[in-house]
Amino acid sequence: MKLSQIGELSLLEQIRKRFEEHSRHIIVGIGDDAAVLKPVDKNLLLTADMMVEGVHFDLNFITPYQLGFKLISVNVSDIYAMGGKPGFLLLNIAMSKNTEKEVLDRFLDGIHGAMKLYTVSLVGGDLSSSNKGMTLSATLIGYTKRYIKRSGAKIGNRIYVTGNLGDSACGLELLKKIRRTVPLQRNRSTFNVQRLTENSEILTFNSKLSELGLSWNDVEPLLRRHLLPEARDSKEFVRNATSMIDISDGLLIDLSRLCDESKVGARIYIKNIPMSSELKKTASYLGIPPIKLALSGGEDYELLFTTPAEKKVKAIYIGDITESEKIIIHTLGRKKTFSAEGYQHFDVQG
Repeated sequence: MKLSQIGELSLLEQIRKRFEEHSRHIIVGIGDDAAVLKPVDKNLLLTADMMVEGVHFDLNFITPYQLGFKLISVNVSDIYAMGGKPGFLLLNIAMSKNTEKEVLDRFLDGIHGAMKLYTVSLVGGDLSSSNKGMTLSATLIGYTKRYIKRSGAKIGNRIYVTGNLGDSACGLELLKKIRRTVPLQRNRSTFNVQRLTENSEILTFNSKLSELGLSWNDVEPLLRRHLLPEARDSKEFVRNATSMIDISDGLLIDLSRLCDESKVGARIYIKNIPMSSELKKTASYLGIPPIKLALSGGEDYELLFTTPAEKKVKAIYIGDITESEKIIIHTLGRKKTFSAEGYQHFDVQG
């Protein structure tokens, strides 16, 4: 059934019933001209992200479920990067009237799965038709007692990341090679080795992997990181962090943003950049240097933060904050200045 056969009012009512559970901080939720939230005795955080078909995603590579999950995760990542906890969601959806209802249902499944993971409540939004593909927007409201900005890094601080870099970018390169969606869901048991022999679509996918000299175990973590990213909670680092940003556009560009806001430089060590074994193997088969993906590939949604040198944190040390220059130190001690390399909207070279 197409959306045009259901109508806006019916769709809105279905969405309202689907997401009627909410937290005690919501006085008025979906259904009125505006939501009413009970103020909390903390700083409010607000962030918004758009995802436009043909710019941020291609439905030949990502399923509606994955798209919904990812839309929430990228917003949650921004709240975590400020040292906060996500709470309330506003969701705007524009789709063609000829879109099949199942596409919307699976998209909302992904939204709902992410909301449960991050304990977020839907409080409103808007629904519209579109003649130019799908446009999605989420606004997330969070809160925190102590917020962390990009501008707090100090000379002598250490630079940390919370996990492996480059996996998501490598997953995207794989999808470009394979040119098909992969039916991954957040629960790993929904896509296991046994099903590889039962599903013709997956058999075709496996065949294409074999052509690249790869196995499912090699690529699953990379595809998962790109299609179903889980934001990294900053609660363990808030007390000691002096600055923080999430890695959405690539390590070098996001570190450059942090340095520019803090009016400092940085020195990072190639040997310390964390890369998974799956990334190293798969990138080599694809003919891409793994370090290139780790330094300038985007959408890892790991946290990048700084702390005083004497503080002990459970994260990966990659370098130090300096007075001005931005330098990469290679394995043999060779130094090279780095710039803001990564994804940028409206880049004349992009």
